[in-house]
Order: sequence, then C-alpha cells, then structure tokens
Amino acid sequence: MADENNHENGAVCYARSSRSAALTWTTLAFFAGFAGVSAFGPIVSRLKESMEISAVLMGVLSASPSLTGSLLRIPFGAAVDRMGGKKPILILLGLAGAGIIGLALLYALFPEPTAAQFPLFLLAGILCGCGIAIFSVGIPTVSYWYPQKKQGAALAAYAGLGNLAPGLFAMLLPAMVAAMGLKFSYIVWAVFVLAVFVLVMLFMKDAPYFQYREMGIEIDEDALIHACGQELLPSGAATDSLKKAGASWRTWILTYFYFINFGGFIALTVWFPTYWSEFFKMSIINAGFLTAAYSLSSSLLRVAGGRAADIFTGEKVALFSFAAVIAGSILMVLVEKSFALALLGQMIMALGMGFANAAVFKLVPRYTPAAVGGASGIVGGLGAFGGFVIPPAMGLFVAISPTSGYSNGFVVFTILTLAALGLLYVLYRYPPAEGNVL
Repeated sequence: MADENNHENGAVCYARSSRSAALTWTTLAFFAGFAGVSAFGPIVSRLKESMEISAVLMGVLSASPSLTGSLLRIPFGAAVDRMGGKKPILILLGLAGAGIIGLALLYALFPEPTAAQFPLFLLAGILCGCGIAIFSVGIPTVSYWYPQKKQGAALAAYAGLGNLAPGLFAMLLPAMVAAMGLKFSYIVWAVFVLAVFVLVMLFMKDAPYFQYREMGIEIDEDALIHACGQELLPSGAATDSLKKAGASWRTWILTYFYFINFGGFIALTVWFPTYWSEFFKMSIINAGFLTAAYSLSSSLLRVAGGRAADIFTGEKVALFSFAAVIAGSILMVLVEKSFALALLGQMIMALGMGFANAAVFKLVPRYTPAAVGGASGIVGGLGAFGGFVIPPAMGLFVAISPTSGYSNGFVVFTILTLAALGLLYVLYRYPPAEGNVL
C-alpha cells in the first residue's frame, strides 16, 4: 500500500495500490473505451458510398456506439456498489475490443461493403460503444478511493482527460486510414484497447472496502477511514436512489439538458467528419482535424465550465451555455458554404456544450438533494442517449436536401435548446425549498 493511504495514527491499511494509481488506471480505461465514439465518424462517408445507404441509416450507423454507451451506463454504474469497479471495466473494455476486432475482420472480408453487410457493421458499432459506459463505472470507483475534500479535483481529472479520446481519435484515425488502410488501422486500435485491458487486469485495484471484503477481513467503517482514508462507502441503496430520482420531475429536466449537450457533444463528434467531408468536400484527414478542434475544445472547456458554475451558479452558466449553443447552431444553418463562419459556429457550439455539461452536474445536487446518486445515473445514462438519437434526426435533413441538408440539420439543436431555455425557467420558477439562486 502506498504511503499516501497510511495515516498518522499508526493504523495499518491492508489494501494494495494507491489513489493516484487507481485514478491513472481508471482514467486510461475510460480514455480507451470512450474512443469508441469515433468508430465510424471518420470513415462513414466511404461506407455510405459503397453501401449506398440513406442519410438516415448513415446517421444510425455513425451513432450506433452511443446506443450501448448510454444505455449501459446505468446498470454498470450501479454494479460498482456490488462488485467494485474493476470487473465492470474489464467487461466493458472486452466488449469494446471485440467490436473493434469485428470491424477489422469485416473490412478484411468485405473491402467494398454493400447494404447486405449493414447489420454486421451496426452490430460491431454497438459493441464498440460498450466502452463508453465506463464513464459511469469510473465516477464511483474514483470517488471510493478519494476523501471527499479531494474528490472534485480527482473526478475533474478523470472526466476531463477521458473526454479527450473522441477528439484525438477523430484526428488520428483518418490519418491512420490514409497511411495503413482501414483494416490495419482498426487492428492497431484493437491492439491498443486490448493492451489497456491487460494493464487494468494486472495492475488496477478496487478501493479498500472491496479489497477487504475479498480478503474476508471484517469491515469496520472507522478503521477504513483512519487506516485507508476511504470516507465514502457503498450504501447498497442504488435501486432506492434510482426510484427516488426517477419520481422527481426535476431529474427529467436535467436529463433533457444533458441529452442536448453531452448527447449533442457525442452526436457532433460523429457528425462533423461527414459534415466537413461532404458539405465542404474536404479530405477525411482535414475533416478529422476540424472535428478534433471541436471535440477537444469542448472537453477542455468543460473543466472551465465547472469552475464558472462554482463562481456564478449552475443556473447562470446553463443560461449562458444554452444561448451559445443556439447562436452557434443558427450560424451553422446560415453558413452558406463559408468555411470561416462554419468554423466559428462549430467553436461557439463547443463552448456552449462544454460549459453546459459542467453546469448540469452542478445542478444535480441542487435540484435532487435526496437522490444525488440515482439522479446522476439517470442524467448521465439517458442524457448520453442523445448521441444516438440526434445524428439520424440530422440525417433526415440530408435526405430531404442532399446539399443544404448538412447545414440545415443544425436547426435540430436550435429547436431543442430553445425548449431547454423554457425548462430552465421552470426550474428557476419552482426551485427547491431553499429558494432561488439565479
């Protein structure tokens, strides 16, 4: 056990590993799993041409990783209380690795895939998305290791660094495809994921509570706090917390906010490669770099948004964020083939979504104080489902108008976010008992 987990009173902690090591391995696992968002984004235009599928099906294929990545967050996040975080992470990484290997095999067997192979590619994409659900496993895993006064910084590092994966892979994957071809690019990616799987299996350790339980040592809460520094313990009441959170109308408003902004973040990470390559006729490499500019900026701005929410309140940051998303989406609709305006609109949306994602989780304990854990699971899990729903909705505009549809599709965000402004007012109008803070 590292010195950082032994305390001055002489008490001995029998758990192995350390907080920093646990944070490192959990963050690396999330980074590797979250990269699945970009499974199809950089090359979906190629698949569309060879398969001859509609823009709507193209959107479904692009977003397929987000389906499992969102829906699996709730059950796997709840499973941490029963089995710790290591086993759920290994299961999700294993499934994601199987999906990436499946894509490599499909490209080897079908160099020019047709519509007949669409279900197989869809299945592979769904498996790739399993790794995205590691987010909800990592939050309690890291929280159990760290004392409450240090959880904020640890969770910010975990979420911020892990969220960089889609942007980096949106940039790297097209370059790899151009240099090595589709099949070998996905083989390299699969090797990376499987290497992380092996490293996590060998070196990651669950928080002291779970190690004590596995060793058959009687668990004394005071001893865990004094010897190991583990203040937060599994409550065993995850189901009750989910029920209580689900019964609150405020939970569903916050879920809608996250549906637009984090779901939208995922949706645009898979949509922008196609947008830049089809609407502006750019190479997949340049489209990948522009997508990375959006994704990386939004991820890093989420950290700044969290600090702003601490200073100005979550409501005010949400109001600013929604206004930015509306402004950016309107600009994208009115772009008319101007690269400069399109890039400006993209970056304004990155600003709005990055700040909004931080603001939503600032609002969760504010509006659902009696069921923070359950509300976080619902908001994080179902909110991420927007990454699956929004791309096909944007694809409808392309189906109607194959050229202007790529810009007109951003009206989806304008409409959804205008509704969010109205719901934000409802939250302000009917606050919790302690009164308005906006």
